[in-house]
Amino acid sequence: MPESVYNVIEIIGSSPDSWDKAAKNAVETAAKSLKDLRVAEVVEMDMQIEDGKVLSYRTKLRLSFKYHGKV
Repeated sequence: MPESVYNVIEIIGSSPDSWDKAAKNAVETAAKSLKDLRVAEVVEMDMQIEDGKVLSYRTKLRLSFKYHGKV
């Protein structure tokens, strides 16, 4: 396997429906501007609550993508 280098960033996605959809939204949005996404690791999940009701689900991800610059 050839040697590779990866960048790692944290992103947060949100959804009114579920943590899964929040994570999917985050990855699909990041994929529009980042190349060669490799792994998304769920770091944290929380909810925004108002008047005792859930307004949105939020999922924080650690996302890695291949580094293409000079090493």
